[in-house]
Amino acid sequence: MKKVLTKLLAVGSIGLLMLSACKKDGTLVTSNGGKAGALTSSATTVILDKTKLNDPTQIINFTFTAPDYGFQAAVTNTLQIDSAGDNWAKPMSVTLSTKTYSQGYSTGDFNALLLKLNLTGGVTGHVNVRIAHSVSASITPVYSNVVNLTVTPFNLAAWVYVPGAYEGWANPGPMLDSLLSATSNGIYTGIINFTAGNNQFLVVPVKGNWTKYATTASPGTGTSLSYPTIFGTTGNNFYAPATPGYYVVTLNTNTNTLTIAPADYYTVIGDAAQGWSTDVPMKFVNDVNQSWAATLPLVSSGSFKIRQDDAWGNSWGIPKSGSAGYGVANTLNNTSNNNIPVPSNGTYTVTFGVPITTFGSPASVTATYSVK
Repeated sequence: MKKVLTKLLAVGSIGLLMLSACKKDGTLVTSNGGKAGALTSSATTVILDKTKLNDPTQIINFTFTAPDYGFQAAVTNTLQIDSAGDNWAKPMSVTLSTKTYSQGYSTGDFNALLLKLNLTGGVTGHVNVRIAHSVSASITPVYSNVVNLTVTPFNLAAWVYVPGAYEGWANPGPMLDSLLSATSNGIYTGIINFTAGNNQFLVVPVKGNWTKYATTASPGTGTSLSYPTIFGTTGNNFYAPATPGYYVVTLNTNTNTLTIAPADYYTVIGDAAQGWSTDVPMKFVNDVNQSWAATLPLVSSGSFKIRQDDAWGNSWGIPKSGSAGYGVANTLNNTSNNNIPVPSNGTYTVTFGVPITTFGSPASVTATYSVK
């Protein structure tokens, strides 16, 4: 009997120890699901001033209170800004440092952000701002209130440059061509004429500097190509398609890609120039006007037209009565037109303004021109 009692006491002691051990565990931490912080903005209407582009003064500041998860949580706070109609599909996002509850922008930085949202310079638009709070990649973030802004950005053209075999790898050089971002939205486009056997190139942000956009991909084949890009001092050359000609080159620094596709091109033809069977090539001028130009001798006894891709399928002349562009100064028509006259004998620069199109795209009915 004594032995049985001793065993029962031993078992009871073990049970008490186990209960004691259980009680020593900390209080179970639970979350309330997360209560978002409150976001405010120092301004709700912002008209950006281009003269203050390089002024570091903050012109808008966003502040918010810390979220509450019911316990001390390591929270990642992300400021999101999106155009009003995008429904947060592609917001511009900035992850803030730990325990940082504000984010300010200077004129230049905020303008660049708005242009990347595809807002138009000089036109009033609307954007939404919110804070996303996250404690884990596996837990859905909670969001602050949305602040609505009325904003007017300004256009600010930017260029990158394209040294390559087509111009003798001169950086800088007299034939060095460029790509344009008309609104500084990180997407640069231009048309390059790659001559036979000279289809390798790079892209540099600064003339004379070889810090570059390049690729680690192998040369592609086909008439249209796409490359992933890297930026720095390493990487391989890009290759245009092997067939020489005019190509639209687009560098997207937001997605780190570069694409190349055949471009429509334009020529001067007529007995005012070198005859109705000889096309005089025009060169794409990569400025904010996005136009083509050719400098050549013209005679007043003849006339000329501008045609696309060395073919009569699309050709532009003075609009006939009742057609699009009739009576509008410096305007040509592609469907109903007369030849373009020359005022007197001399050397002229002929310019022709149409949107950039890839080969086979629908042609513009009207276009601007000048003969000077």
